[in-house]
Amino acid sequence: MARRRSPIKVYLAFPYNPYHPQPYERFTEQGVLDRGKEFLIGKEYWDCLGGENTFEELLVLFDDVGKKFKEKIQSKIKEVARATMS
Repeated sequence: MARRRSPIKVYLAFPYNPYHPQPYERFTEQGVLDRGKEFLIGKEYWDCLGGENTFEELLVLFDDVGKKFKEKIQSKIKEVARATMS
C-alpha cells in the first residue's frame, strides 16, 4: 500500500478468512510471515486499506446488497448451473 509522501508498505494479504470463525492456519501462520506486519487477512486487511471499522461497514453493505439482489443472484446462479450442466 502506498500513499503520496508516506513510506511504502508491502503485505501478503487475503480479503477474507475461508476458515472463519476459526483462525487462519496455513503456511503463513506457521512462522513464515509475521501476521499484522507482513501478512494481513480479513479485518486486518480491510481496516488497513480503509481505516478503522472498514471491515464491519463492508459486511453491512454486502448484507444490504445481498438482500436487495437475492432473487436476481439466485436466478443467475441457476441459469449458469443449467448452462454448465447441459
